[in-house]
Amino acid sequence: MRKTHVKRGDEVVVLAGSSSGKRGRVLEVIAQKDRAIVEGLAMIKKHQAKTQEQPEGAIVEREGSIHLSNLMLASRFDERQARRQPSTKAAE
Repeated sequence: MRKTHVKRGDEVVVLAGSSSGKRGRVLEVIAQKDRAIVEGLAMIKKHQAKTQEQPEGAIVEREGSIHLSNLMLASRFDERQARRQPSTKAAE
């Protein structure tokens, strides 16, 4: 199994893609594909077949996966932002 910089339960920030800048908690890491599922981000619509509970079927929205290279731990992101802020104020 590969080693990843994020694990289940970590709070992360999305760096690139349609959800960039958003934060969420990691629900699952798929190490074989270098992807993670983040709570409330990269939502996809999944068509569900007819069952006894859903006699007409349904369209369910659920989280899709995001590549690990597009994720950063929120604590590291906040540290990076804190370092960048004073340099912009000094220029003013």
